[in-house]
Amino acid sequence: MSKKIVILGAAESGVGAALLAQAKGFAVFVSDKSPIQPIYKEKLTAAGIRFEEGTHTLDEILTADEVVKSPGIPEKAPVIQALREKKIPVISEIELAGRYTRAHCICITGTNGKTTTTLLTYHLLKEAGLKVGLAGNVGYSLAEQVIADEHDYYVVELSSFQLDDTYDFRAWVAVLLNITPDHLDRYDYSLEKYAHAKLRITRNMDSSGFFIYNADDPVIQQEFTSVFSQTNLLPFSLHHRPDYQLAGYYTSETELHTNLAPGLNEQPEVISTAGSPLIGQHNRQNTLAAVLCARVAGLNEQQIESGLATFRNADHRLQLVGEIGGVRFINDSKATNVEAAWFALDGMQQPIVWIAGGTDKGNDYTSLLPLAKEKVKALICLGLDNEKLKASFGNIVPHVEETQSMVEAVRRGAALAAPGDVVLLSPCCASFDLFRNYEDRGRQFAQAVSEMVKL
Repeated sequence: MSKKIVILGAAESGVGAALLAQAKGFAVFVSDKSPIQPIYKEKLTAAGIRFEEGTHTLDEILTADEVVKSPGIPEKAPVIQALREKKIPVISEIELAGRYTRAHCICITGTNGKTTTTLLTYHLLKEAGLKVGLAGNVGYSLAEQVIADEHDYYVVELSSFQLDDTYDFRAWVAVLLNITPDHLDRYDYSLEKYAHAKLRITRNMDSSGFFIYNADDPVIQQEFTSVFSQTNLLPFSLHHRPDYQLAGYYTSETELHTNLAPGLNEQPEVISTAGSPLIGQHNRQNTLAAVLCARVAGLNEQQIESGLATFRNADHRLQLVGEIGGVRFINDSKATNVEAAWFALDGMQQPIVWIAGGTDKGNDYTSLLPLAKEKVKALICLGLDNEKLKASFGNIVPHVEETQSMVEAVRRGAALAAPGDVVLLSPCCASFDLFRNYEDRGRQFAQAVSEMVKL
C-alpha cells in the first residue's frame, strides 16, 4: 500500500506539493479550511486528487504518514497541534521538492528586499542563457516545477514561514539580506527566534555551497556565529570595510567589486551598475547580492552589466510611475513597515513630498524622524486614522495635511512639489483601511498620476 501524504492548504504551494506527491506515487489528500480558489480546484480535479474545503477532517488527516503544510498555517493551529501530538511528520513544500531535484537551488531570504533580489538574480541567469526556474514566495510552486525538473538552477524566494518546516533541504547558494523585526507574533515575539528561522536557510550546507550575507546588518552579525556552517562565506557591504574579508562591495555609487575568494589577493571583478533602473540604498544591497549569485553561477562582467540594464522590478517597489513638470512620482506601496519606508526615504537624493499612512501595525516611527527632518518638505497622511503620524511628524516636517482619497493625495503632492522634487508613496503601514491590499493602493496611485499627466 502506498504511503499517504496529506497536504494542508490548497493555494500555489499546496497544490504544487499535491501534484508532485501524486507524480511520485503517493496517495494524496488535500485539506483547506478556507474555500479553494477555482483555478486550484480545477487542477486538483483534473489530476484526480481528493480534496476538501471549508474544514479539516481530523480523522482523515491523522491517517497520514507525512503532512505538507502551507506556510500560512501557524504552529498553534489546532490541526498542527493534533499532528504534533500524534508525532506525524510535518514538512514544507520546499522540503518535499528538495527530495526530487538535483538542480542547484539559489535560495534568498531576508525581511526586506527578497522579491527584488530573487527577480533580479533570475533575470541575470536567464538573460545569460542558463536553464533557470523561478520559485517560492514569488508565486510559483517549486514542487510543481520539480515534477518535470527541466532546469539546472532554481532561484527560490523563501520566507521564514517556508523555512520553518525544512529539515534535509539543502541550498547551493543561500542569501540572507537583512533581519529586522517582522512577523514576531509567529516567533513568541523573539527577534532571536525569528533570526534563527531565517538562518535556517544555511542548514545542511557544506563546502560545495555558498552563503552570501549582508555584513552591514547588526542582527546577522549578532546571530550568525550560532549557526556557523562549513560552507563558503561571501559577505557583502555597501562599503570597502577593513574588518571583513568581503566578497562584494561598492567603490562608488555605481561601481562594485566582487571576489569569490575573499582574503586571497585575487584581482577583483569590477562591475558597473550605472545601467540599472533600481532606486535607493537598499536596492544597491539587493543588486550586490544578486550580482554575487550570478558570479557564483559563472556569469562574467559583460553578462551581468547587460542583465542589470534590462531588468524591470516587480510593481509597487520604488517604481517610477510618471513625471509631471519635473516632479517624479514613485510608487513604493509595498513598503508596509517602518524599515521599508526608512530605505525608501534614505535612498532619495531629492526633496520629498511623502504620502504615508494606513493601518498602523504598532509602528515606532522614531528611526524615521532624522530622515524626515532632513529630506521631507511635506507629509500627506492618507488613512482613516492619521493621529499617530501627525503626532510623530507634526513638529519635524514643515507641512502636514491629510486626506482619505488617493486622487486628492496625488493632486496635493503635485501642488506641493517643485521641479526636481519627488512625490513618494511609501506608506509605512498596511493598506486595509482604504484599499483592498498594497497592490490596489499602488495601482490607484499610478492611475491617479497617469490621469494628471493627461491634463
